[in-house]
Amino acid sequence: MRIMDLPLDQIQRPLPRRTDPEKVQQLMASIAAIGQQEPIEVLEINGRYYGFSGCHRYEAMQRLACPTIRCRVRRAPPEVLRLHLA
Repeated sequence: MRIMDLPLDQIQRPLPRRTDPEKVQQLMASIAAIGQQEPIEVLEINGRYYGFSGCHRYEAMQRLACPTIRCRVRRAPPEVLRLHLA
């Protein structure tokens, strides 16, 4: 596993997630003041990135128009992606 900044537009989020608008607003204020503190979890499968957690942080970074997001990236085989989508 490695930590890296990835462009937001390179992270696919294949599952719809509900976010709490108030939590997103709080994260936006925090990120604007002190930056992103905790990376989101991302799977790297065949050179593509898939995000399944950190939906509030992801949305906050999008709304702040940040070009990148700090990620904890784990390489995985395609079978792992199928398990997440099942």
